[in-house]
Amino acid sequence: MKLWRIAVRLALAAGLLWLAGCINLGPDYRQPPPPVPPPARFQHAAGSPNYRPQDRWWEELGDPRLNQLVQKALARNWDVKKAAARVLELRARFVEAGAARYPRLNLEGKSSRRQSTANTSLPSFINVDRRTDQHDLSLAASFELDLWGRLEKAEQAARAELLAAQENRRTVRQTVVAEVVSAYLKLEALERRLGVLERSLAAHRDNVVLVSRRFERGLASLLDLKQARRALASTRAQRPALLQELGLQQQALAVLVGDYPHTEPARPQPQDYFKPLPPVPAGLPSELLLRRPDLRAALARVKALYAQVGVAKAARFPTIRLTAAYGYSSQELGDLFNPGSELWNLAAGLVQPLFDAGRLESRQRAAEARLKQGLADYAKAALRAFREVESALLVRRRQLERRRLLQEALKDAIATERAAKNRYLRGLTDYLRVLEAQFTRYNLEDALVLNELAILTNRVTLHRALGGGWASARTLGAAKSE
Repeated sequence: MKLWRIAVRLALAAGLLWLAGCINLGPDYRQPPPPVPPPARFQHAAGSPNYRPQDRWWEELGDPRLNQLVQKALARNWDVKKAAARVLELRARFVEAGAARYPRLNLEGKSSRRQSTANTSLPSFINVDRRTDQHDLSLAASFELDLWGRLEKAEQAARAELLAAQENRRTVRQTVVAEVVSAYLKLEALERRLGVLERSLAAHRDNVVLVSRRFERGLASLLDLKQARRALASTRAQRPALLQELGLQQQALAVLVGDYPHTEPARPQPQDYFKPLPPVPAGLPSELLLRRPDLRAALARVKALYAQVGVAKAARFPTIRLTAAYGYSSQELGDLFNPGSELWNLAAGLVQPLFDAGRLESRQRAAEARLKQGLADYAKAALRAFREVESALLVRRRQLERRRLLQEALKDAIATERAAKNRYLRGLTDYLRVLEAQFTRYNLEDALVLNELAILTNRVTLHRALGGGWASARTLGAAKSE
């Protein structure tokens, strides 16, 4: 008879378990559409949209030292390590959330001794001490029937948060790589600007010597000599500021790659430093939504918010919990495992919130409001991503145009400087014209360095905006054939 009742209870529990998997209060996740219909192509993209993603985009710069710095940063940067630890934390939370959907089994053991004192009047008033021992050992199980899908939704939310953390980790890695490459490019630009300054200083020193000799021969005025020396001193005064900026940039780069901040002497940079990069096949705007890790993280957060609405909604319905225990209980430790000491119990409990002053309903409304905020955040992030790509493409086009104009202006400035110096040596103009021509030339050289830095850092910005690098189908085919 006892076994029949246990079988009935187990069958009832199995039916409830089956029923628990059939009810889902939702809402189910629906991927949000783009905030605006994306165009067929980016407005300022010059290249063909036929491309394939490529992750190691910094290698197109062809600098082995930069490649080593990037690898070092990915291995030692503390922001990258923190993001990786965050992924481990949310992975553990996901396992914890999934564990709530399974029965919980505990081994419980307890041993106690109790002493009490009683008064008796026969045959005389005396105190009698009573001491009792109790030994218990049982295997207890508990299980919550996920009748409304609350635990399932909580596990879905934890899984989505884990996916968001993994995408955030990729975003952090991309950010660190972009910062390292940008810092390295700025470092080399400062070294190039120091090279321009050194050439300007050499020209001004030669001018001081030239004007001094002409002054001694009576062919130049004292004013010309003073102007030559002033120009030399003014140019020399620019050097400490550039060296300071170079040292600060070196220290910042060292910290990015996980080293102690330090400075090094400036390296000489070649005149043909700037090499034209391949054209930008920017791809299709719709692919941007699938490629950028920050947008994928925003979608994962939306998925988690959908699940959290389901959790809050299911919390307003009854909670059914099954408990069971089997074990032994005896006052004598030696008799603990005797058949007469056996005990067991099965229980089912139901809790239905009746009145909570609107607390659970408010939680559901708050979860629904957070979902609307998440959808708005995703739409805003998508629009920002489109803007970043379009802005980077626009800046690239205008900076390349400016570089062409600067090169033409520099060519004219060099010719003007040469002509002004020849006219001065022939006594046809004053020395001020020579100084103006030289300042114009070297200022244009410095502006060209800054312009080329802007083009290269814009390339880094474009890679970040597009979620990585690219390679055309022709390039990939050639690489495979090699």
